[in-house]
Amino acid sequence: MSDTSARTGVLLVNLGTPASPSRGDVRSFLREFLGDPRVLDMPALARHLLLELTILPFRPRTAAAAYAKIWSDAGSPLAVHGRALTASLGKALGHDFRVELGMRYGNPAIDAALARLSAAEVERVVAVPLFPQYSSAAWGSAAESVYRGASAHWDVAPLSVVPPFYAHPGYVRALGAVSRSPLAEFGPDHVLMSYHGLPERQLSGPESRLQCPGSTGCCDAIGAGNTRCYRAHCFATSRALAGELGLGPGDYSVAFQSRMGRIPWIRPFTDQRLIELADSGVRRLAVTCPSFVADCLETVEEIGIRGREQWRKLGGDDLLLVPCLNSHPDWVDALANLVREFSAPPAPT
Repeated sequence: MSDTSARTGVLLVNLGTPASPSRGDVRSFLREFLGDPRVLDMPALARHLLLELTILPFRPRTAAAAYAKIWSDAGSPLAVHGRALTASLGKALGHDFRVELGMRYGNPAIDAALARLSAAEVERVVAVPLFPQYSSAAWGSAAESVYRGASAHWDVAPLSVVPPFYAHPGYVRALGAVSRSPLAEFGPDHVLMSYHGLPERQLSGPESRLQCPGSTGCCDAIGAGNTRCYRAHCFATSRALAGELGLGPGDYSVAFQSRMGRIPWIRPFTDQRLIELADSGVRRLAVTCPSFVADCLETVEEIGIRGREQWRKLGGDDLLLVPCLNSHPDWVDALANLVREFSAPPAPT
């Protein structure tokens, strides 16, 4: 069966990447990314002024220099791993499925990927936002874009969107499989699980828009009050991964990276946690980044380059960046099972 007769279309959605590490392409990417009202959640005029007067005149220079450090002839790591995952998942699922990659910002665009699936006359579409933990800025924005793009077609195929999979057994097993060998070889004193940060006001739930308490108490379990809370999801992932790897409570900790601006962001902060760990006597530190399914600027450059430099200046012996899931076979298998679960046609009534 050829791709043109595939019954199910699969749309993998990730954040996106600039077309190149040039300052102009990075500026265009940042304008689209930070222009999303789910990312900079403020009135339109305030968002426009902040972008055009404060962020875009200065940030593209530093961001372009960071991208240049990790760019290869094949492109950015996120694009390279995204293409590899798309190809591997297609092989794992077989000819009844057609897999496309769409980026929320930049290319390949979600709308273009949906158009290719529509042209292939698939019977249904399964969209997979590649964000394990829920946030409105990432998962919510991706889902909104998928629904909006699908609605633009006259013939709309039945659409399923895979929910956040922050503690799904397949995802956790894949994290363990990717991490186990590097950790055993490195022999860390401590494992830091670093997640992308988020402004406190963006945590799910009206009560949490006032202020995140910044403690682990409210994130010790998922319950009625935090089912869509990003921070609670991150701690749930960490507990599951620690169990998978056999880590005790003192063997690992959780922190949040990539904060921007002066507004309150969820704590603890990764760069400050590095200081605390060095002061406590940790010398060999391993860092895993479970909120990213593919290595990208935030993992390779922020942790693998700048984080390692900071760690050594603090007196640490070495810092290991544990690879992301990328296109690891266990992750491909877990993702294939997720797709099959959400692509099954409804039972007849």
